[in-house]
Amino acid sequence: MTSLWLDNATTAAHPSLPPDLRFDVVVVGGGLTGLVAAVLLARGGAQVGLVEARTIGAGATGNTTGKISLLQGTQLSTIAGRHSADKVAKYVEANLEGQQWLLRFCADNGVDVQHESAYTYAQSPDGVEQVRAELEHCRRAGLDAQWEAQPDELPFRTFGAVRLDDQAQFDPVDALNALVEEAQRRGVAIFEHTRVTGVHGDCSVRHHLGERVVQSESGDIRCDAVILATGTPILDRGGYFARLHPNRSYALAFQVPGSIPRGMYLSAESPTRSLRYAPTDSGDALLVGGNGHSVGRAESTKDKVVELIDWTQQHFPGAQLTHSWAAQDYAPADGLPYVGPILPGANRILVATGYNKWGMTNAVAAALALTGRILGGVMPWSRAYEAWTPAEIGGATTAAKLNGEVAVAMAGGWLRAALRNSSAPPAEGAGRVERHGLRPVGVSTVNGTTRAVSAVCPHLYGVLRWNDAECSWDCPLHGSRFTPDGDVLEGPATRPLGQPANPYPNGKDD
Repeated sequence: MTSLWLDNATTAAHPSLPPDLRFDVVVVGGGLTGLVAAVLLARGGAQVGLVEARTIGAGATGNTTGKISLLQGTQLSTIAGRHSADKVAKYVEANLEGQQWLLRFCADNGVDVQHESAYTYAQSPDGVEQVRAELEHCRRAGLDAQWEAQPDELPFRTFGAVRLDDQAQFDPVDALNALVEEAQRRGVAIFEHTRVTGVHGDCSVRHHLGERVVQSESGDIRCDAVILATGTPILDRGGYFARLHPNRSYALAFQVPGSIPRGMYLSAESPTRSLRYAPTDSGDALLVGGNGHSVGRAESTKDKVVELIDWTQQHFPGAQLTHSWAAQDYAPADGLPYVGPILPGANRILVATGYNKWGMTNAVAAALALTGRILGGVMPWSRAYEAWTPAEIGGATTAAKLNGEVAVAMAGGWLRAALRNSSAPPAEGAGRVERHGLRPVGVSTVNGTTRAVSAVCPHLYGVLRWNDAECSWDCPLHGSRFTPDGDVLEGPATRPLGQPANPYPNGKDD
């Protein structure tokens, strides 16, 4: 599965990390947060190194739907249910500043942007109350949102919608390429295929000065400060894995013979349906997204994709699928992103996570907040993004212990592994967990080759499940993902899967 953006991209390759380097700041992660942070730091005169485990844009940014919107489904209602009206307003202020910065950058660097209206709509009568509540929260936060009974351009019925005009959409990889160009002009060193496995230094409130050491598979990097812009933090300090809910959702691109809606649409209820158009060399494509689920907990991810295809072809007859892809997002326990020190007082190891599917504006706001901390500025809205509040400091351990869904997934995975065995390799594109000796083994057949890996996640020992849409091993505990060969795709895991003996040494699916 490859996104429309990454398939069409012409991105420059970057070297792996050479040994014995030192920077003022190391940014870990080559998505929008990391690259904006690197550019801002370089503008401020810092020597910056950016390291990416795979390639630039390979994570959430290169697989997003690319909406730059302040109307974010029912996000404001979610935040308002847990926080004060002042916090909601500051969240909107932060996203507005992120949106404005990104649009200015795109205008200055020739990145195409389409300005359209954004909609949150009700798919059924049950969703009307949610949509009207979001309208009210938008207005309280100062957004000029309007009620629309039925958007005329949609080929299906809705039961009302919130509309916010003059929002934006773009090709996110075009923006990443422009950020890379500026970063390198300003002296930022960018390294791909460099997976960070640890950071030492600044682990407690007593250590404000001194050197940080960033460990990677290619060697160590010394620096004064570190920004972790890795989706979910790859360090366990702070227990962010227990404060985030990892979600995987799907996006499809279609060529459609008829007209395509010009607005950006998102349903309030599940199963989610997201729509926008995307300019391509062969005309506008229709992008349809949705069907999100907890990572590693869907019976068949392929069924999620098929359902989206069927829905699209029902409402847009003749639609022809050209691309399909997926993205991973993290929903924070308290509804607001976590942006700041990894632990209270650890001011030289900073994190940004928990954008809850709205990364285009939140990523830039997070980069502004984090680089402000390093360079000496304070954003007036930054309290809405605090990584730690007094309530969370006191309750983080309890929250981790009471993570009931994770406990159920842990027990269920080990039970299934104990009960399952087979005498034949999986069919092409299939995978399963078997018991061989005392340990669960993940066996899959991809491109005619049967492979075996440890089916136990090296992060916190959850038993993995096969993702039949993307041919990957996914952890139902905290969202780590691995290739059929066992290489890491998504954290918080940083180590590959073990390599047990293959129970099917001649196993090829014929």
